[in-house]
Amino acid sequence: MTPPPSRTAQAALRSRHLAMLALGGVIGAGLFVGTGAGLAAAGPAVLVSYLLAAVLALAIMRMLGELAAALPESGSFSVYAHRALGPWAGFTTGWLYTWVTAVAIAVEALAGAAILHAWWPSVPSWVFTLAAMTVFTMVNMTDVRTFGEAEFWFASLKVLAVLAFIALGAAALLGLLPGTPSPGLAHLAGDGGFAPHGLSGIVTALLGVVFAFGGMEVIGMAAAESHDPGRSIRTAVRTAIWRIALFYLGSVLVLVLLLPWRSARPGESPYVAALVRLGIPHADVITQAVILVALLSALNANLYGTSRMLHSLAERGEAPRPLTRRTRRRIPARAVAAASAVGFAAVVPEAVAPGAALPLLAKVMGAAMLFMWLALACSHLVLRRSLERAGTLVLRTRGFPATTRAVIAAITVLMVLMALSPTTRPQLLTSGALTAALALTGLHLDRRRRSHPGRRTTPPAPSAPPRAAERKGPGEAVDPRTDPAEARG
Repeated sequence: MTPPPSRTAQAALRSRHLAMLALGGVIGAGLFVGTGAGLAAAGPAVLVSYLLAAVLALAIMRMLGELAAALPESGSFSVYAHRALGPWAGFTTGWLYTWVTAVAIAVEALAGAAILHAWWPSVPSWVFTLAAMTVFTMVNMTDVRTFGEAEFWFASLKVLAVLAFIALGAAALLGLLPGTPSPGLAHLAGDGGFAPHGLSGIVTALLGVVFAFGGMEVIGMAAAESHDPGRSIRTAVRTAIWRIALFYLGSVLVLVLLLPWRSARPGESPYVAALVRLGIPHADVITQAVILVALLSALNANLYGTSRMLHSLAERGEAPRPLTRRTRRRIPARAVAAASAVGFAAVVPEAVAPGAALPLLAKVMGAAMLFMWLALACSHLVLRRSLERAGTLVLRTRGFPATTRAVIAAITVLMVLMALSPTTRPQLLTSGALTAALALTGLHLDRRRRSHPGRRTTPPAPSAPPRAAERKGPGEAVDPRTDPAEARG
């Protein structure tokens, strides 16, 4: 049975919230720290790795935005997979996202606590972890607008930091900073050439940097709680795409031009070395502060996304029914509490053995993002024509279906490359095993439902009149929101 659209959510998010949510979800610790590993692996050719990853990620964002604008659902790509591929696919992607982001919440809380503990070593790191989880759980419990405002300002700080870095770097490269001689283009091809490790280096870097673009998925869930989802999502996606390209590629280009690639170290932020070269005092503290903001922003966004996914799964009968309940302010408070459970649970091992839980949890997330992106692309391939016939598209991906098929092929190639690499193979196998287990569970549940046709697995459709796009008379286009067979056809 196809789940009905969510109409009980609080429509409190504006276009500016969604735009910053998209930016904030992508500009995170992966950019500020992960660039070091990419630069060490590929040299200056890491620019190519980031360009390829950006093209793929932004194509995914465009497809997600197209579906979210037409079908604003708190379950986002999980609901789309449900409609396009079947209930088992919605179950699989929904629980895969829930598990990965719930772990990510704990990772971000622990990593942020580690930075704060380094500044105030007299305070145990578990205290900071508990404080971060408490504060952001309360933020998400209050109302949707409070969450949106918090994320707007977090993302704004990150954007300002990146813009300031690009401006300072450009000034140094143009010789406008006193006492800082410009290296010109010497670092671009002066030490082993532009691609010192050849194609293998570019591929190795690509397998790492592509995950830096994870986090944008939350914009699809926010569509259900925004004013005028079609217009808001369309504006947010269009502005976010070019801004993300500018911030990511612009800041990485500045790094490549400022620093010799051999100075990069995996696990260390090259932004610190770049700021030191620019003569910025306390460069390490400044970079740590920006990373802290990025971590807390990601924690806030992931807590929101996980709670909405749990709520959507519960509405479809694929999670405990009490998670469907909302407060008077229409907040799924029980889902928020459930989403924060792993983060609060991480406080205990952090108190017993400080620093031990973070690396273990970080390994758990694996390559699940690629499986979710693949499900989204396949769902887009199935649903796009139905939405077009229904006249509900307000944002269109150019070159369909060739673009969508190219994205599916690119993700498949990435998975093959990860399987061939000893470094990334464990991540792929871990995520693949989890995805397979969830898919088998979803198929089993689907068979049970088919054997009990009288058992309702989704909530009844709201009694409110449908939107104009949903009304259809004899001979009119079928809306995939109400006809799953047509959506899959």
